[in-house]
Amino acid sequence: MDTLPEPDATCDGGDLDCGSGLLLIIRDAMAPLDGGGVLRVRSRESSVREDLPAWCRMVGHAMLGSVDEDGGYTSFLVRKKGGVAADGELATDLETARAFSWTVRVRWTDGMAAKAFVRNHTIAIGQPASFDTEDPAPSAVEHLLASVGGCLAVGFQWRARRAGIEVRNLEVSLRARADNILVFLGIEETGHPGLAAITGRLFVDADGEDEELAALWTETIARSPLAQSLLREIPMEVELKRS
Repeated sequence: MDTLPEPDATCDGGDLDCGSGLLLIIRDAMAPLDGGGVLRVRSRESSVREDLPAWCRMVGHAMLGSVDEDGGYTSFLVRKKGGVAADGELATDLETARAFSWTVRVRWTDGMAAKAFVRNHTIAIGQPASFDTEDPAPSAVEHLLASVGGCLAVGFQWRARRAGIEVRNLEVSLRARADNILVFLGIEETGHPGLAAITGRLFVDADGEDEELAALWTETIARSPLAQSLLREIPMEVELKRS
């Protein structure tokens, strides 16, 4: 940071993007700073390079520059605008976050395959549930398990970093079985085609006592959007429309 000012505070966003929690971390870290104070935002997420300057322009902060660091991190220096109460800004962001909705479009492509379009990402999806290892794309059930595992893995690592605990290696292993997959195939009517249970383990090499890691894992599951969605059995209503 040769020509850039020294930051007054630093926050670490890890792999979060601006739409999945990073802005709330930034607001929380910026709240104690006076107008004109400089916050260093450390991030490994590539989309932040485009999204953070746009957010700064929108709310009136000044993006001073960025510096690439070791370990895949980039540090962004943001100067807080003056004359506006940080508490009011934070309250506005919290209300925006509460009302946010995620959107995905899924298009059938050919045979037993589809593509999901999420922001600027494309995800190949195979059959709803498949046992064939030769399938060209993961099944929808496997995408579900992968999403849950990813949510838990990244959530645990992020909470550990915030607690000052270094994580050197981490893996979440999940296994699921259907209540009766033959219902999906139209062969039987008894039971239901949904998952009957998900089991798994977290394998982690990290600093900290066993009790600390166990508490972090419990909190990660309790605050996981995907895990808690499955545990709540959320209502779903999807209409049929002719295109």
